[in-house]
Amino acid sequence: MSAPRLEIDLGRLQHNAITLVRRLARQGISVSGVSKAVLGLPEIVHLWLAAGVSSIGDSRLETIEAMAHAGITAPLLLIRTPMLSQVERVVAHAATSCNSEPVVIKALAAAALRQRRRHGVLLMVELGDLREGILPPDLTAIAELTLGLPSLRLVGIGSNLGCQHGVAADADNMGELSALANALEARFGISLELISGGNSANLPWLEQGGAPGRINHLRLGEALLLGREPLGRTAIPGLHTDAFKLVGELIEVKTKPTRPWGRQGLTSFSDESPRQPSLREDRGLRQRGLLALGLQDVDPAGLEPPPGVSIVGASSDHLVVEADHPLSVGEELSFSPNYSALLRAMTSLFVERLCIDGEAKAPRGAAASTAQAPRPGSQPGTTLEGDSERALVATTS
Repeated sequence: MSAPRLEIDLGRLQHNAITLVRRLARQGISVSGVSKAVLGLPEIVHLWLAAGVSSIGDSRLETIEAMAHAGITAPLLLIRTPMLSQVERVVAHAATSCNSEPVVIKALAAAALRQRRRHGVLLMVELGDLREGILPPDLTAIAELTLGLPSLRLVGIGSNLGCQHGVAADADNMGELSALANALEARFGISLELISGGNSANLPWLEQGGAPGRINHLRLGEALLLGREPLGRTAIPGLHTDAFKLVGELIEVKTKPTRPWGRQGLTSFSDESPRQPSLREDRGLRQRGLLALGLQDVDPAGLEPPPGVSIVGASSDHLVVEADHPLSVGEELSFSPNYSALLRAMTSLFVERLCIDGEAKAPRGAAASTAQAPRPGSQPGTTLEGDSERALVATTS
């Protein structure tokens, strides 16, 4: 079997999707599965849809086009503001796009008119995280512009939190989004389909008793894939956090000093002044292994090594580890990736993907379901007992 590779347990991912979709449905919230970390992998997208995810969101138009060409017929949502240079392609392949710029909205309308289509627009509102979004005082004017363009459909409004500055959802910003939705509906006599509160970072707020108000939609990636919320990397009870394993192969194993010698300068990936040997800890001779896996393939800071192994360095195509047990050339080591590591590993041309069609099972410590979980392409079952009744997110890290 080739390495490096990502081993993807589809059964665990399916369990996560079923559980989250059903929990949030009790609060009147639908889910768009955000596929950017897995590049719209059809095996994952299909099982999300079978679990009840309402649409698929992605930030890259190329991935949306690939999903459309792969025969995925579910509504596709472009979650990054479209580039002006790509509006024709956006209208051709995405049912809806997130928007904040009037010039882009006008260009989308023109493209939709040329293609005789009606394109959905979700207006993004800035609520403090300072990434994308219309400032609240400007929202009414841009909504009026959108409503005046017959080739567009104002689907709703949304916000994004947690991605740029780690701003958390709370009663204030979610209440403001709800109030803005109410104001637009009253002002223009319309009914907005989606009030999209945010992403996986919204889950702690909901677990802590946050009232959704008008929030009826979330765009989830990390929670579905890794069973965690991003603000504190907290595991979500009842979900699998180990659906992905990154496997690398050892290409060198030697006992070496732990402190470099010779004159030192910057490396190709240094982001600070060179460290002097005097600042390096000398831990004597240690067993070190090199894996054929590097910064071109993964974010090493986002990897959790197996027991007894520690990551001590990386370059473009090597990962350096130390171990307190014997290693051997040709041996494989499995690492658990976080969201950053998963995203880069999926993007690498040199990391293969192996989908394991396992049965959907509750994680250890969670009550098992009495109903068989649906397989991709089937309809979800009607019951999922035990873990589906638990709180969405643990309150402690």
